[in-house]
Amino acid sequence: MKRIMADQNVINLNDRTGGSFNWRKYSKFGLFLIILITLLIFIFTNVFIVKQGEYKVIRQFGEVVRIVKEPGLNYKMPFIQSVTTLPKYQLTYDVTQAEINTKDKKRILIDNYAIWRIEDPKKMISNARTLEGAESRMEEFIYSVVRSELGQLDYDEIINDEKSSRGSLNDRVTEKVNELLAGGNYGVVVTDVRMKRTDLPAENEMSVFTRMISERESKAQEYLSMGDAEKNRVVAQTDREVQEIIAKATADAETIRGEGEGEAAKVYNQSFSKDPEFYTMFRTLESYKKTINGETVIVLPSDSPYARMLMGYTN
Repeated sequence: MKRIMADQNVINLNDRTGGSFNWRKYSKFGLFLIILITLLIFIFTNVFIVKQGEYKVIRQFGEVVRIVKEPGLNYKMPFIQSVTTLPKYQLTYDVTQAEINTKDKKRILIDNYAIWRIEDPKKMISNARTLEGAESRMEEFIYSVVRSELGQLDYDEIINDEKSSRGSLNDRVTEKVNELLAGGNYGVVVTDVRMKRTDLPAENEMSVFTRMISERESKAQEYLSMGDAEKNRVVAQTDREVQEIIAKATADAETIRGEGEGEAAKVYNQSFSKDPEFYTMFRTLESYKKTINGETVIVLPSDSPYARMLMGYTN
């Protein structure tokens, strides 16, 4: 009875599916699909792309076995190799602010930054391990070199733009830091080290400001005194030159006046010698101008030259 019912169930299943179900066919297709997906995953997980501006570091059991520098498509061995990325472009590192003693025994806060790049990734990994390790070593060298260089300069030379030697200082610091990095085989190169700012420690700031104000006031007073002295010198020199000019002009005028008077006397003599009577009358009339005014009363003897002149006598 049970056998009959089972046969009926198989018959009913075949009727619903329209025929017998091919399990073997679909099992082969599923196996092929699984193998294809596994192969694709295997390929994509072991192929990598190197972009412009980066290094690809291939490690095998933790050891660096290959550095890929050129952009393009590359591969690694599955399971035993791994890939990490390092930047090939220039990086900026903000150096920690630090206190420095200047040559004149003043403490200042120095804030620098560095532009750097990885030149040899294998050396960098071998000796500095990571980017952070390379930056740490670079910061130590920068601080040491900057402290040594600024220790040879006075405070005014560092902060005063007119006297500042920052340009050459930055070049010297960059050169010496690169020498230290090259000596340690760190595989990195510093392109430039720049000083962003210099500040005074808070405890010294007010006293330094007060001293700077006092020095500036003293310098201003010195300039004022020098100006007054120069003014007095110029005024005295000008007065002396004016007196010399006036004296010379007066002497020249007296000379010219004497020459003119002599020439006039000569002309008078030549003119009056031609007519002595006219000269006598002219001299008499000239004396009238000086002796007679509107209220003058004249008493003249009859033989006086004035009387004779008035009466028309010429002899």
